[in-house]
Amino acid sequence: MNEATKALHKLFASEWDYWMEQYPTWASSLGDRRWNDRWEDLSLDAISKRHTHNIEVLAKLRGMDREALSPPDRLNYDLFLKDYKNELEEYQYRWYLIPLNQRGGVQTADELADALRFETVKDYEDWLARLRALPARIEQTIALMREGIKTKMVLPKIVLERIPAQIDHQIVSDPKASPFYKPFKHFSASISEAERSRLAQAAENVIATSVVSAFRQLKEFFVKQYLPAGWDQVGIWQLPEGEAMYRFAVRLNTTTDMTPREIHEVGLSEVRRIRAEMQAVIDKLGYKGSFKEFVGFLRSDPQFHYKAPDELLAAYRALTRRIDPMLVKLFKTLPRMPYGVEAIPQNIAPDTTTAYYRGPAADGSRAGTYFVNLYKPETRPKYEMMALSLHEAVPGHHLQIALAMEQEGLPNFRRYGGYTAFIEGWGLYAESLGDEMELYDDLYSKFGQLTYEMWRAVRLVVDTGIHYMRWDRQKAIEFFLENTAKQELDVVNEIDRYISMPGQALAYKIGQLQISAIRAKAEKDLGPKFDIRAFHDELLKDGALPLDLLEAKMNDWMAGQKP
Repeated sequence: MNEATKALHKLFASEWDYWMEQYPTWASSLGDRRWNDRWEDLSLDAISKRHTHNIEVLAKLRGMDREALSPPDRLNYDLFLKDYKNELEEYQYRWYLIPLNQRGGVQTADELADALRFETVKDYEDWLARLRALPARIEQTIALMREGIKTKMVLPKIVLERIPAQIDHQIVSDPKASPFYKPFKHFSASISEAERSRLAQAAENVIATSVVSAFRQLKEFFVKQYLPAGWDQVGIWQLPEGEAMYRFAVRLNTTTDMTPREIHEVGLSEVRRIRAEMQAVIDKLGYKGSFKEFVGFLRSDPQFHYKAPDELLAAYRALTRRIDPMLVKLFKTLPRMPYGVEAIPQNIAPDTTTAYYRGPAADGSRAGTYFVNLYKPETRPKYEMMALSLHEAVPGHHLQIALAMEQEGLPNFRRYGGYTAFIEGWGLYAESLGDEMELYDDLYSKFGQLTYEMWRAVRLVVDTGIHYMRWDRQKAIEFFLENTAKQELDVVNEIDRYISMPGQALAYKIGQLQISAIRAKAEKDLGPKFDIRAFHDELLKDGALPLDLLEAKMNDWMAGQKP
């Protein structure tokens, strides 16, 4: 190993430790328990110091001899450099002044406990330390929001209106009813009765004396000062440097140089293509009404919905058991780490989307988790469940993310980090693999898959519509409802997600289109030599990559497959 390589890997290691210390909740969720007793420091001073640190790291990187590195380490270098350049560019837009939204923030900080192990007395003591530090964390959040009011870095009222009810979940009269108390309801068998009693009492005390009152202060500030300062209209264009900020968000989330206008046009084109495929399925079903009438039938007919939350959860679990044995048709290498299917916590279920995935702990102490929304089962159609499971569990997020984590030759920032365009592009591409695994076994579930693909195509149109073309919220909701079979509850939650997370929703379809284009090229170039299992192995073995580097890597692989 030459000096340049040693210096690069030393920087990777020291920076990984730095980021774990700076973002201890991320470290905890990965299973790194060194800073399990603290929250992120969100003070303006700490944010400024991190920025200065990033400038110094970038200078170190630029001082290294890239040409002295091996090809794999040149890729590592380029990705590391790209990450730091993005961090510095993002800083100037001050998005950190928006520290919470309806999808999460300090008001949902209790969810971290679900990602932690509670086996030793120290595990519980660490959680107690976090509870004691929570009022300071809330104060920092309020300070950022005050600065956000001053600088007009705030979200629209329509999404902020969802948050007071979430804060209310934390304002309890009985400390045992607090979501933060949950770990103290079940103790590890190794902990003595005396310790259990002591720890539980300590938790009750800190929740009663400081946690609840801190959330009361947050609620008062939020309702009286923050919510009235929210924008009346939607769209990032209203914020200082809003248009430049959105162009950056587009580049960051798609890892391309596409403009908002180009993405809008791609979205419209995809909506037209998928709509034609949906119509073909409707025709095969022999349905004679209009598209709108068919969608109304799907949304309202009881045959397409489960009646009770527990029935819905059982059905999701059964579906994933159907998928698992089919994976060997398309993959040589499967992750060793298992995954489970759990319900989204009740306190956030009304305001969140249909499902999401949480990766496993890096130390193997916790499996991956596919979280499903059981709120109002009458709005969760059966025909969407297969596509959703393929995306969030396997062969989508769990397979890709767990495999990346198991690649011991990659630096940590690549094993546990990633690029949304690749990660979500893969998830959407995975939905299409249901055809090859013969899992869309009726026309309704095939229509469900097309509905999900349409959902991601519509995102390209409405995200750019809201943030670039200045659409109002109702226009975005109507475009969504006109072109998909998704329930209105889901549609409104989705639109509000795009309003509060500009550009993030563009990653899915842009990533999937690129992965599909790379596969089509490989099938054409390699002809009968094309092996889908080898293709998927190569695509996934280096973790998530920006789309341009993914294309270059796969072109090299194709060239190597030819005689």
